[in-house]
Amino acid sequence: MTVLYVLGGLLAALAFYLACAHQRLRPSLRAHARALRVAGWLLCAACLGLAIAVLGPWAGAFAALSAVMLGLVALPYLDAWRQARKVAP
Repeated sequence: MTVLYVLGGLLAALAFYLACAHQRLRPSLRAHARALRVAGWLLCAACLGLAIAVLGPWAGAFAALSAVMLGLVALPYLDAWRQARKVAP
């Protein structure tokens, strides 16, 4: 169950990041920003509900939101790293 809410949180962060105007991972998905934001919120709510069911209200909320925050912090670095590899000779 832990893997499910962590994966859900990371997928929610990915959906939010792909909806951002500054992302360069998949520029073609920018046209679907509204759908990506809705999917991100739904995944975030599902992640939160699952984590609360597994760990209880306080620990579940902190664990689920930590999974989302991990993705939101890591994705810009991943994007920058990929762009730097494309430019480097």
